[in-house]
Amino acid sequence: MAENDMELDQLFAQARQTRPELPDDLSVRILTDAEAVRLDRLKPAAPPRSVWARILDGIGGWQSMSGLVAASAAGVWIGVSAPDFLPDPATIIYPQETSFVVADLGLDTTFLEDAE
Repeated sequence: MAENDMELDQLFAQARQTRPELPDDLSVRILTDAEAVRLDRLKPAAPPRSVWARILDGIGGWQSMSGLVAASAAGVWIGVSAPDFLPDPATIIYPQETSFVVADLGLDTTFLEDAE
């Protein structure tokens, strides 16, 4: 095993003495890429985005915002003119103990008749 180690040490020593040269086209490409990266880092940063733009991106863009607007409009519509099977929010907030029923409004329609 010692012979193998000695041969291996000789091979490593030989490899250290004979360094391969870097091809010229490779060094040019490396330096060109390094310069492009350096110039890219010198560019000014983009201005910060507004709060509304970040919120809009956070909820999914304009498509999601249109869905939220439609759902909100439907909620307001149902809240203002609730169907008969839903309770009236005004009576929940301000309960009335008595109810008033108007049987006959007694509308005067004489003005609709032809005046001769």
